[in-house]
Amino acid sequence: MAAPRIVIIGAGIVGTNLADELVARGHTDVTVVEQGPLGMPGGSTSHAPGLVFQTNPSKAMTLFAQYTVEKLLSLTKDGRSCFDQVGGLEVATTPERVAELRRKAGYAASWGVDARLVDTEECLRLYPLLDREQVLGGLHIPTDGLALAARAVQLLIERTTEAGVTYLGSTPVTGIEQADGRVTGVQTPDGVIPADVVVSCAGFWGVEIGAMVGLDVPLLPLAHQYVKTTPVPALAGRTDVPNGATLPILRHQDQDLYYREHGDRYGIGFYGHRPMPVVAADLGRTPDEVDEHHMPSRLDFTADDFAPAWEASQSLLPALREAQVDDGFNGIFSFTPDGGSVVGQSPTVDGFWVAEAVWVTHSAGVARAVAEVLTTGRSQVSLAELDLSRFEDVQTTKAYVSETSQQNFVEIYDILHPHQPKESPRGLRVSPFHARHRELGARFLEGAGWERPYWFEANASLVDQLPEEWQPVPRDDWASRFYSPIAAAEAWKTRTAVAMYDMTPLKRLEVSGPGAEALLQRLTTGDVSKKPGAVTYTLLLDEAGGIRSDITVARLDDETYQVGANGQLDLVHLTREARHQRQADPSQWVQVRDITGGTCCIGLWGPLARDLVGSICDDDLSNDGLKYFRLKKATIGGVPVTVMRLSYVGELGWEIYTSADLGQRLWDVLWEAGQAHGVVAAGRSAFNALRLEKGYRSWGADMTTEHDPFEAGVGFAVKAAKEAFVGKEALEGRSEQAATRRLRCLTVDDGRSVVLGKEPVRVDGEAVGYVTSAAFGYTIGKPIAYAYLPASVQEGDAVEIEYFGDAVKATVTAEPVYDPSMSRLRG
Repeated sequence: MAAPRIVIIGAGIVGTNLADELVARGHTDVTVVEQGPLGMPGGSTSHAPGLVFQTNPSKAMTLFAQYTVEKLLSLTKDGRSCFDQVGGLEVATTPERVAELRRKAGYAASWGVDARLVDTEECLRLYPLLDREQVLGGLHIPTDGLALAARAVQLLIERTTEAGVTYLGSTPVTGIEQADGRVTGVQTPDGVIPADVVVSCAGFWGVEIGAMVGLDVPLLPLAHQYVKTTPVPALAGRTDVPNGATLPILRHQDQDLYYREHGDRYGIGFYGHRPMPVVAADLGRTPDEVDEHHMPSRLDFTADDFAPAWEASQSLLPALREAQVDDGFNGIFSFTPDGGSVVGQSPTVDGFWVAEAVWVTHSAGVARAVAEVLTTGRSQVSLAELDLSRFEDVQTTKAYVSETSQQNFVEIYDILHPHQPKESPRGLRVSPFHARHRELGARFLEGAGWERPYWFEANASLVDQLPEEWQPVPRDDWASRFYSPIAAAEAWKTRTAVAMYDMTPLKRLEVSGPGAEALLQRLTTGDVSKKPGAVTYTLLLDEAGGIRSDITVARLDDETYQVGANGQLDLVHLTREARHQRQADPSQWVQVRDITGGTCCIGLWGPLARDLVGSICDDDLSNDGLKYFRLKKATIGGVPVTVMRLSYVGELGWEIYTSADLGQRLWDVLWEAGQAHGVVAAGRSAFNALRLEKGYRSWGADMTTEHDPFEAGVGFAVKAAKEAFVGKEALEGRSEQAATRRLRCLTVDDGRSVVLGKEPVRVDGEAVGYVTSAAFGYTIGKPIAYAYLPASVQEGDAVEIEYFGDAVKATVTAEPVYDPSMSRLRG
């Protein structure tokens, strides 16, 4: 097969790194098109200050930053690399920031970054120019430093040109050609460049490039202030320092500031000003001549916006009182609705890829990941949280992208709780039960645009009725945010009576047509060829056996399935595979339809669930009438429903589906009938705790493409006898016994210390894993956490979870901790 013709749009730090990663993997036909001059393209790379702080709450982004550091250190010419490893120092001037840095040190340990918390004296030793009176402590990472991005681009162009990559400078892209749902070429004023794969690395011009194939790229260009000072006397004599810096790069996040040296001058970046959105199309094309002070991505400085930053800087660094702002500009960077990069293939046009909103910090890592996907079909680091298709449709509208991206700019250095919801926009997606939830005092958090009740204030009086063994423990300030002890009462009622859960926000797909069975059989690890009425828990794998998703597949009739999915990524994946199947064999057409918004679902669970339903339903929902993991059509209180015998809280009950227009009626008839049985409405806080007691995994946290089914503890979902499915060959020879790491259940020894996730897990003082999911297990009366640990760590072994720098003792425990015999579910 001929080598694919790959065209990269954009010769900045991402595009040139991608070209380099591709040729390193044997690609021989790579062209890079750049609208600006190759010597200085004029995008964000050309003015980027280059500070690389590696540690991030995201494991993927941290790993990408680590690789960027590694690669730029190795990229050398004339004895100089493209990375100045001066280290990084983040200082705290408030007690809240001190705690945040302790948490960040935990991230560093979890992701394998060498970091240490330092006191005021050590901060002053590392950075003598700091004001001692303000600094309470800091986080020092010796491997952080300065990326020389513009220099790296030029060296990468030199290296890849020698390897055969073609570069076309001062060449704007005017269109993308397509045929039969695939890209075929890139239009320029000089003609069409044939292409099998096109990757847009156009930065803040990515919106305009995406529009050429009808793709809404969810990013917003925003201006960000950066200044250089006049010479600072305290830095005198440093003009000949290699790369212009000797002190660590510095972050003062309490005032939205960061600092680096430029020889005897300071460079200061500021995020505390008003958001200043930009429309890239209004900037026009890049001129043929670009220099440091004249480029499309460098806008005029607005001095009034910088005034508070200059005052705060002179306070933290008194040496700046002897200097002035010499040169400032508002540089353009890309922001997105959730603050992450946007990477992946168009859901509708095969061969068109994007790698946008990627900062210098993560540039080489993201480029490597994209090159891996284009070469082998997968990245060694999961790209799910960066995937272009992770957003729901409402989250790609211009209004949503603009508002949320600007908010992410404002909050970029804020201390954000992992459960903290957006304040706006809210109320975008509500279930048919929303009015009833509000009447019951629901406390809503937000996810994927949905309003999701986490607990109900109507249940507050139940907290005083809790038996002693069910009493919730006091929590520290951090763990008690976006939490209520009411969740304990809701869990109690689920285990002892009956509760109603709103499962509507969970993605539902209808897969139908003569090729539906063949499609799902090929893509899943389970046998979905069973007769109508069967429900199958199964996995979607990639070719290397990594877990792409876990889903439930319910067969409604011979040609119709309902798929319980994890989100938009599953919809895009199934839709693309259905399109390819139809192209290969038109008789095997399949329609994949998102039915979430037109339907609703109540999870009715608890030992009294059958008593409740039996009073308003004439259909047989006994154990013989509807066994575990089966479905049937029924009528409940006059409402036609589909009932599935599933439970992710570990109690008897069903997922009950109906159309959205009948949703409120369904809620009302169940609620009224449930009063005699002590029914309560219950929220996501109780749900998450109960599902962890049953050991049920959450895709994206407990398992991703980085894990195979045996490591993740879901090997039971793999039917090895099945003739063929995606990933089967890769799993041959693997087993739980052969796995070198396993997802393990931990219980906290003191019964009180509630961790939230991503904390490092230590064995004999060494970080060997990290918490994937955690909650307080109300049924067992102690916190539960899950973590990937080396296979040598066995049940009964002692471990420590690092929480804000403190060691929390825990024990590796057999799972599930609740009802291992499954008698509660199957009875």
